Parts: sequence; structure tokens; C-alpha cells
Amino acid sequence: MAQQRCIYKIVMLLAMAVTLAVAGCRSTSPKPPASPSSEANAGAQSEGANAANAAGGGALGSQEETAGPQAGLLATRIVYFDFDSAVIQGQGVAVVAAHAKYLAGNPQARVRLEGNTDERGSREYNIGLGDRRAQSVRRALLLQGVSEGQLTTVSYGEERPADPGHDEAAWAKNRRVEIVYLTPAGQPATPPKP
Repeated sequence: MAQQRCIYKIVMLLAMAVTLAVAGCRSTSPKPPASPSSEANAGAQSEGANAANAAGGGALGSQEETAGPQAGLLATRIVYFDFDSAVIQGQGVAVVAAHAKYLAGNPQARVRLEGNTDERGSREYNIGLGDRRAQSVRRALLLQGVSEGQLTTVSYGEERPADPGHDEAAWAKNRRVEIVYLTPAGQPATPPKP
């Protein structure tokens, strides 16, 4: 078990190092304009997360949710996972790296990492899996310079589905960690940008 954790940490560090190296080697040539469908999808993904977060906003009491950063990968607030997995893969690695860079540069920023699962499995198992997913994102952020005090985690298991359907497409949307930006009580919340 200890060897598996060690190997997992090494793999995560290598994945993050590769991501950061690739991000640092990008050319400065302008990007081609994004297709309207991809922009709409990214906006819907961000808006969906913000709408879901607004619905559950009173859970912490002493903190209010804010819009948080709005540009590029920072606009993506959801990290998706494979079935029965807590391993960050694909675009999730880049999303976590972008949020880590922002949080490390803005020590006053706080986030809540909300772990979610699809409906398959027992309630208890799904709460545990949601927690493992949230902890996976937390560890990745900590390894990239975010301070412990900036992060909180919660697992909702299968209780807050992004898609109420009962097929693979719906389940894929529900296997996620949402990154919710918070502000300490007493500080004005940043209004969402139009």
C-alpha cells in the first residue's frame, strides 16, 4: 500500500512537471478563433457549475461564493474522472495546473473542492469516492504551491448530479470535482463578469 502511494505521488509529480513544461514551451503565435460550439460548451460548463454552486451556497455559512477568475482554463471549474477512479487525467491536469498557478499567486483566494460521483455504487462508497477525488485535486494543488489554508474539501457522492440521466453520458458528467471560489466573510464578493 505504501509503495502504491509512493508510485502514485511520483506519477502525479511527473504528470504535473510535463504539463508545466509543455505550458512553458508554448509558442507565442496567435491561436485560431475557437469555434462557437466549443466556446458555448466551455461557458455552459462554467455557468452550470456556478448555478449548481449558487443553489448550495449556504452550506459554509462563514464564507460566500464568488465568481473567481474568468479567463482561459481558469473559466473551467470542473475536473472529470473515469469510472471508479480518483486519478486526474487529460484536460483535468491542465485545469488543475491553471488553478494552482492562480491560487499560488493570490494567497487571499480560497476554494472548496466538491467531490461528486455517478449514481452507481452504494451511498457510502460514493461518499468515499467523492472524497478521494476531492483529495486528489487537493494534493495536486498543494504540490504546485497552493497553501493548505486556501483549500477545503467536501464530498457529495451521488447527491448532487450535474445530469439526472441514467446512461453513460450522464454518468460521465457526474464523475467530477467542482472548484468553487470563496471569499472570507466580511469581504465583498467579486461580481460575476458578463
